[in-house]
Amino acid sequence: MQVSEKNRSFTQLIEFQIEPQQQVALVAALSIQSERLAQGHGGFLSASVQVSDDGRRVLNYLQWQSREDGEAAFQRFERGEDDFWTLIRAHQATAVSFGSFQVLRSFERSHDDALHCRLNG
Repeated sequence: MQVSEKNRSFTQLIEFQIEPQQQVALVAALSIQSERLAQGHGGFLSASVQVSDDGRRVLNYLQWQSREDGEAAFQRFERGEDDFWTLIRAHQATAVSFGSFQVLRSFERSHDDALHCRLNG
């Protein structure tokens, strides 16, 4: 499915496989990283850090206004003082998988409890 250049937000998903005792520290590090990305890079929309019930997986969700915004932020962060690969090694991730997606539809609940659907493209 092709998406128009206008209104095509971009999501990055990064999943970490870790030992359960690393979960708290990795969540804290990813939260700091996400805050830095939000403050220092244009096009940032949202972020979340999620964990599995068994403590062995952590998911970092980053949403950007465009693919270019997300890729530029990741490249700048990677070259910074706390690069991404150092974070992976420090928290002893046994595997890391990356996913990139264009957002075609999203649903949100508003302050008045109404459900809104946004179609992109």
